[in-house]
Amino acid sequence: MSIDWAALGQVFGVTLAVTVGIVGLFTVGIVGTSRTPGGTGDTATATGPGVGARTGAVAAFALCAAAVAYGIYLIVAA
Repeated sequence: MSIDWAALGQVFGVTLAVTVGIVGLFTVGIVGTSRTPGGTGDTATATGPGVGARTGAVAAFALCAAAVAYGIYLIVAA
């Protein structure tokens, strides 16, 4: 039995890159939907994100969902 170390390294590298990318996208989505404090002191209020931030967050969540769906497709189709 022989182990193809180059192929194993490629699988590890791609897996690491995709995992970090999906986690990064999910983090962008969470930050895009988070509330930001407005004002200071006793007059501090929580305001929602702007339209651009919300749109970016929805796009990030959609890309995460697409990546997960593609992964499930690869597993089920095999």
